[in-house]
Amino acid sequence: MKLIFAGIAALGFGWGGFAQAQNTLNLYSARHYPTDEALYSDFTKATGIAIRRVDADDAGILTRLKTEGAASPADVILLVDAARLWRAETDGLFLPVHSAALEAVIPAQLRAQPNAEGGIAWFGMSTRARVVVYDKQKLDRQAVDSYEKLADPKLKGMLCIRSGSHPYNLSLFGALHEHMGAAATELWLKGLVANMARSPKGGDSDQIKSVASGECAVAVTNTYYLARMLRSSNSAERSMAESVGVVFPNQNSWGTHVNVAGAAVARYSKNTPAAIKFLEYLASPAAQNHFANGNNEWPVVSGLKMDNPALKAMSGGDFKREVIPISAVGKNQIKIQQMLDRVGFK
Repeated sequence: MKLIFAGIAALGFGWGGFAQAQNTLNLYSARHYPTDEALYSDFTKATGIAIRRVDADDAGILTRLKTEGAASPADVILLVDAARLWRAETDGLFLPVHSAALEAVIPAQLRAQPNAEGGIAWFGMSTRARVVVYDKQKLDRQAVDSYEKLADPKLKGMLCIRSGSHPYNLSLFGALHEHMGAAATELWLKGLVANMARSPKGGDSDQIKSVASGECAVAVTNTYYLARMLRSSNSAERSMAESVGVVFPNQNSWGTHVNVAGAAVARYSKNTPAAIKFLEYLASPAAQNHFANGNNEWPVVSGLKMDNPALKAMSGGDFKREVIPISAVGKNQIKIQQMLDRVGFK
């Protein structure tokens, strides 16, 4: 597979004169966040490159790319889960690229592993931690301060969680597989099923509300759902979010699982220079701060100051993250799905 070299040494983005040559970028995006509109408009203002966007979920985008093949007009792909990024890379839907700018600021575990020629198929652009929320009236923090404890029989009938086959859970379970091994992970999943207060249903916000309402005593959610509720203009939602406790699990061991939203150049991009420019823009301080402040995600570029009171409040400003390669998490998804079937985790 061919490589594309960006030829950029730093994130200064020398865009002058570039926009006149290539002034339209076709973007397939699984990010459905209204706050992202500012990202796209700021890029266009800075470069003169217009963005033509197609919105769909991760699975829909991958299906469309396969159907379109070499005729696809896509230049950039944005996906919101490690397992989907890995699958797209494995299916050859991304074009591995060289970018000194991206490699300098995005940690190795938050991007694809280099191919034989050193090209990188995708780069993480933001992360979301998968945390535990709990009923402070029913449970002590220490009872739920690790993922392993969620399978403790002491929590029987207390756990609420969304579908095990949802990408967010597949990635979490794939990470646990990396940490604990296959046998221990399957036993843990069996324990989760035994502890469920109800059958898996709803999204992450529903799990938070279920804890707040007393339907269950503990649940799992991505941080940006909780932060969104904490910052909501709806006082009832804010009250629910403020009523639950939050734990960043495994701070005394391997750290909290983080999933990644990532970007890639499409395999058959007709405008690869502009596509790489856009990826580099997403790693700029301005864009990274937008991910944090606009959609309550954690930046991938270290050392950036963010001003998001909800994220700061729930984490105390920072937390220990796991450092396993996100690509390894994606590779485990098939094994995890088979485990889920065996233990009856719907």
